[in-house]
Amino acid sequence: MAMKLEGSCRCGAVRFTVDSHTPVPYQLCYCSICRKQQGGGGYAINLGADARTLEIIGKEHLGVYRAEIEDDEHPVCETSTGERNFCRECGTALWLYDPTWPGLVHPFASAIDTDLPEPPERVHLMLKYKANWVEPDIRGNDATFELYPEDSIADWHKKRGLWVD
Repeated sequence: MAMKLEGSCRCGAVRFTVDSHTPVPYQLCYCSICRKQQGGGGYAINLGADARTLEIIGKEHLGVYRAEIEDDEHPVCETSTGERNFCRECGTALWLYDPTWPGLVHPFASAIDTDLPEPPERVHLMLKYKANWVEPDIRGNDATFELYPEDSIADWHKKRGLWVD
């Protein structure tokens, strides 16, 4: 059975639960969107979960942000299909949902109240876009990527025996 994650915003106006087969917070994203929307350490940690199981209390307090993407990888400005949900009352970033992958939702580890498993190693991605003041804490077995990692969140968990049935 998947791990039930409970999350909330800072002020308590929005609370949610979602089931995750991939609850290990191992992926640190340094892209400007994640970093500026929720990454106080210069990165954000996103988890994977089953979108069908997302239950929300306080939907009326939700806002959705769709980022404009324009950088050397996307020379023409385009609006992201990713819907970054946040609390309109306190600004807490809660989860990302992208209709391109309707079965998935990506809660931000920073919004999860449930104790999460400690990652045995981490993946630092989008390092190409890290802020100049950020010095990543790269440890012995950590993997680094200028852009995207080789494995999906699901593949990473399965290869390490961390997939929660």
